[in-house]
Amino acid sequence: QVQLVESGGGLVQPGGSLRLSCAASGSITDIYLMGWYRQAPGKQRELVATITSGDSTTNYADSVKGRFTISRDNTGNAVYLQMNSLKPGDTAVYYCKLRQISRATYDYWGQGTQGTVSS
Repeated sequence: QVQLVESGGGLVQPGGSLRLSCAASGSITDIYLMGWYRQAPGKQRELVATITSGDSTTNYADSVKGRFTISRDNTGNAVYLQMNSLKPGDTAVYYCKLRQISRATYDYWGQGTQGTVSS
């Protein structure tokens, strides 16, 4: 089992920044990628950004390209999301995801952290 704990959400004004962190613990092996998803009220959960464990290949939603940056620490057990130039449309619960691939594929999710952009 893998546990994911997010932190760093909060309230920020438009144009401001937030930095989210996600730490993984437990049976941390065969990690393929980690990433961030978000879910706004009344909407489906959507991909924000992912980063692979091997070569750190990143993937971003078009809506956040140029504003958000995903990174991970050297151990590969933590992932971060630097969010700049935030807009009200970025308001959502942000979830950390870890994909583990061994004999099967397993997806683990954190509990979510609220990010609110409002004046």
